Amino acid sequence: MTSHQAPPATIDSELSALKQAVRVALEYAKELGSTAAEVAISKQQGLSVSTRNKEVETVEFNKDGALGITVFRDGRKGNSSTSDLSPEAIRQAVKAADDIAKYTSEDPFSGLADKALMAQDIRDLQLYHPQTLTAEELAELAIRAEEASLSTDSRIKSSDGATANAHTSAKVYGNSHGFLNGYCSSRYSLSCVAIGEESDGNMQRDYDYTVARRYQDLLSPEAVGKQAANKTLSRLDARKIATAKMPVLFAPEIATGLMGHLIGAISGSSLHRKSSFLLDSINTQIFPDWFNIEEQPHLVGALASANYDSEGVATQSRKIIDNGSLATYLLTSYSARKLGLINTGHAGGIYNWTLSHTDQTFDDLIKAMNTGLIVTEVMGQGVNGVTGDYSRGAAGFYVENGQVMYPVEEITIAGNLKDMFMGIQGVGKDRDLRSSIRTGGILLSEMKIAGN
Repeated sequence: MTSHQAPPATIDSELSALKQAVRVALEYAKELGSTAAEVAISKQQGLSVSTRNKEVETVEFNKDGALGITVFRDGRKGNSSTSDLSPEAIRQAVKAADDIAKYTSEDPFSGLADKALMAQDIRDLQLYHPQTLTAEELAELAIRAEEASLSTDSRIKSSDGATANAHTSAKVYGNSHGFLNGYCSSRYSLSCVAIGEESDGNMQRDYDYTVARRYQDLLSPEAVGKQAANKTLSRLDARKIATAKMPVLFAPEIATGLMGHLIGAISGSSLHRKSSFLLDSINTQIFPDWFNIEEQPHLVGALASANYDSEGVATQSRKIIDNGSLATYLLTSYSARKLGLINTGHAGGIYNWTLSHTDQTFDDLIKAMNTGLIVTEVMGQGVNGVTGDYSRGAAGFYVENGQVMYPVEEITIAGNLKDMFMGIQGVGKDRDLRSSIRTGGILLSEMKIAGN
């Protein structure tokens, strides 16, 4: 396949056109007498091809864009959007937002983020790596993944599909502080789902995927397909286990979800609504004292890198957990004002959380667990953000004397997130880098397992 780097002029002209649209909106908001305004605009283009049993099933092409404007009038706020980026349509959207702002209730906490927090140092984070890929080429990737999966073992009876994606986007944000900036990004992915059949006719399925900013950084279709098949094969002949309390080892892709509950608990919106189990927890130890989480927004080419958040606030490297203690909340301008704290630049999410590790591989963690449960899948929404109570359906593997014995299904794992966080015994050094949370497996000292 040929690599095609879009000429810089093309990128620059695209961003220039979007910036001009933002200027038009901001200038008109000012003409109408608004106190302040902010405008976000995005354009996406993507191609997605899905196959099933080596036949093309769907081809989806999307190309869309929208401009959203927020107008502030003396503590009142109005929002509007338009997908028509002509100057006249933009002015109509601004007028609509301004009209809404005249009639909404006053909110002393609303408004732009403080001007002093706007990003000044804009680095090239290398998020944009355009590659020309046709539907035929993406279909070939998906089919190759399926072929690799189906040829792994005779017990892999069929494929539940493979999907290859290529997407690029351009985003621009500006506000009446004078901040105006934009950037392009790209993302490519390939996934495959394999179905295996047991000797008694019972079926199991599992999947694998690869995702990257650069097409060249994807794993090969053969690697993805084979791993999907091997994960499915490992689940064959699964059984229940007896109800017990035992150590639990979250596989890396499940460990990211466990840390996701921390994000919700320390987000400003949860805190000012008093719907978090970690209220008033700054500088309080909530993890073992060796445990750290560092946020690294400026990692070159990473999936969750950004120079600024969705309010234009500069992102910065920071400790989220420092030697087990909560070092910061995750605050937007609104939640920071509500709480009387300083905006941390987290409008729009988190940026490359990297967990410290205990210099152990996943296999080392299995041995350290001795006897317990590896969790490779969780199901259901049984997590209470107010109390921290955690109860979810799960599947995985039973381990005895450091050896994986057999696959396990139809069980429930339960605990409280405060106890689970403090009970972390180890974190793997073989990190999964496919999400905004970069961690290896996480070993917990004990959870309740409900089985037979």
